[in-house]
Amino acid sequence: MNIAALVQGDESGHRGVPLDKGRKPVPYHPRRESMKHTLSVLVEDESGALSRISGLFARRGFNIESLAVGPAEHRGMSRLTMVVEGDDRTLEQMSKQLNKLVNVLGVIDLSTIPAVERELMLLKVAAPAENRSAIFDLVQVFRAKVVDVADDALTLEVVGDPGKLVALERLLERFGILEIARTGKVALERASGVNTEWLKATSSEKRVPA
Repeated sequence: MNIAALVQGDESGHRGVPLDKGRKPVPYHPRRESMKHTLSVLVEDESGALSRISGLFARRGFNIESLAVGPAEHRGMSRLTMVVEGDDRTLEQMSKQLNKLVNVLGVIDLSTIPAVERELMLLKVAAPAENRSAIFDLVQVFRAKVVDVADDALTLEVVGDPGKLVALERLLERFGILEIARTGKVALERASGVNTEWLKATSSEKRVPA
């Protein structure tokens, strides 16, 4: 039995286990990994632009996990930052479809290039007297702000990358989270071109175990 032929496949691109005579080989399709993509979309500031963009994703069964919209650098333009989940090939096709829409001036997938990402969260947490000291400690560690104080609750404001917000939320769950409001992610390409995610990974690999 030629094991190499089984692993590499034949000229038609088939790969798999030995087959009984007369059976057709099953084509091998590489697995497409789904991941979250952050798209930055520059549009003309006209009515209907947002509905056309969201409608395009809805018709193709995509769920927009977050969407932030605001004025861009030039008057009459807005920038949309949206987070959607899908594989690279599908999101590439969606980006091309977005570029064809009226009022869309440009689309960038920030998931594949160095980018700055930030989000704001307001979080109301139960805070009786016996728990306030512990909550204030977490506020200092995460560089959050206390923006409202009541007899039995605190409202916090925290700004950072989405991972920071999720980490604080999980630590505060034991005290009792009453309400949460999040703006959704906003992001811009890094002008420096420095990939901070790569630097984090490199630093962790070079770290010497204690």
